[in-house]
Amino acid sequence: MEWIREGREPVEGQSAAGPVGSAGASVVESDPGPAAPGSGVEGPGSLSGDLIGQLRVLEEMKSAICGLQARVAAAFEAARSAERAAAGVPVSERGDDVGAEIALARRESPNRGARLLGLAKALVFEMPRTMAALDSGMLNEWRATLLVKETACLSVEDRAGVDAELAADTGTFEGVGDKGVIAAARAAAYQRDPRSVAQRAARAAADRTVTLRPAPETMTVLTALLPAAQGVAAYAALSRAADSVRARGGAGSGAAERGRGQVMADTLVERLTGKAGGISGVEVQLVMTDRALFQGDSEPARLQGYGVVPAQWARELANPEAAGNTSHDAGQAGISGRRNGGMGRAGTLSQTVAPVRDSEYGLWLRRLYTAPTSGELLTTDSKSRLFPPRLRRFIETRDYTCRTPYCDAPIRHIDHVVPWQHGGPTTVDNGAGLCEACNHTKEHPGWTAATTEAGTTQPITTEAANTRPGNPTPANPGTRTRHTLKLRTPSGHNYESKAPPLPGGSDRIRSTKDGRD
Repeated sequence: MEWIREGREPVEGQSAAGPVGSAGASVVESDPGPAAPGSGVEGPGSLSGDLIGQLRVLEEMKSAICGLQARVAAAFEAARSAERAAAGVPVSERGDDVGAEIALARRESPNRGARLLGLAKALVFEMPRTMAALDSGMLNEWRATLLVKETACLSVEDRAGVDAELAADTGTFEGVGDKGVIAAARAAAYQRDPRSVAQRAARAAADRTVTLRPAPETMTVLTALLPAAQGVAAYAALSRAADSVRARGGAGSGAAERGRGQVMADTLVERLTGKAGGISGVEVQLVMTDRALFQGDSEPARLQGYGVVPAQWARELANPEAAGNTSHDAGQAGISGRRNGGMGRAGTLSQTVAPVRDSEYGLWLRRLYTAPTSGELLTTDSKSRLFPPRLRRFIETRDYTCRTPYCDAPIRHIDHVVPWQHGGPTTVDNGAGLCEACNHTKEHPGWTAATTEAGTTQPITTEAANTRPGNPTPANPGTRTRHTLKLRTPSGHNYESKAPPLPGGSDRIRSTKDGRD
């Protein structure tokens, strides 16, 4: 890139756009002539012009690298399938976990890895002109994904026909936005196979769902994916309700007056929950320290299903006045153990199972204790094969989301790290929260999991779990480190996942879910 920075000519045989294409040459080599004084336009060879030229070339390089990644991904799937075929693995089980390995290598979630594999196969084997546009930098990975997505319902032949018709490698989409790319791909797909496109639209109703994701400032985004008619009808009903409330003067007045959008949001919550406050006899897992709850400490809390929340917000939700009639021991609500002056021994799990109920809203807050130094949730044990409800809740609170590196999907399964049939006990140490897809993936040949201690990988047994040096003891409470899971893939790569840090622990910098050999 020095030739851009210093204004030097490229070496012989190399275009100004570098080795990845020529689309950037117009930016770097263009000569608009001398700029008029005072026009605000920089002349050729200026620093700002060179920097923009570098951005264009770097963008083209990114696209070319994405194209190379697609080829490598497709080749990896073929190699894995051949290896397992030689080992006698049934055809249906040869490639189900390939996307998960690609995701780990690219530091993406398993769901994203499966989509990247599908994109790679479509580009390499079915859409050569889109692939060429990606290689040359005329198309970035996202827009190539849009083209693949909009032609997914077509046969291989029809998809190849659309690819040739649109000819992205000739600059068809130069200056076109994402919506233009989608519209062109949809139109071409519909002309080739209108029945398949219509059937795809009809099947889309099966994908209807409701999702929740965090938003800044202790807010959330509740999203409903609905058929068009139902979505429009629901929005119209909320709009009419908001207009009616405002017409009656029920939106307040002055500084307290609610806007139309606020009234719609409040109406939605009230109609879904049956209460204006939106809380109706549900249990909320609020994780916070005793210092934050009782001493006004600023240590952030964690709301299960949302994430980190400010201490003051958590105190208001906890409403400690409603629990003022509890005993001193029960009053130590929150995630931290009971301490004398903040420095005593951690409480035990048996002291924490009784929830505190807020009489006004029917809101249940469950108290959980941790070791005072590390913030690690204290352990419990079970001799059953299935994790009992309290142990499941304990692990869900500790792990928060799926423990597979880079996967932040909600926990659906509580899995034995060392399988129960191989002697793995039903304990906190040998339990991990996983999403459904990741739990199925680790059952494929070649995937292994274990917990680690001090850089070693050892299967967990009941005896080892009770004698490991990290475990707290009466003389040394709170010394154990965060639960660490080590995952080994069939290709021989290792990945580590630490349980996310909890409020009150000394190790709160970050959750190490991305370490790998």
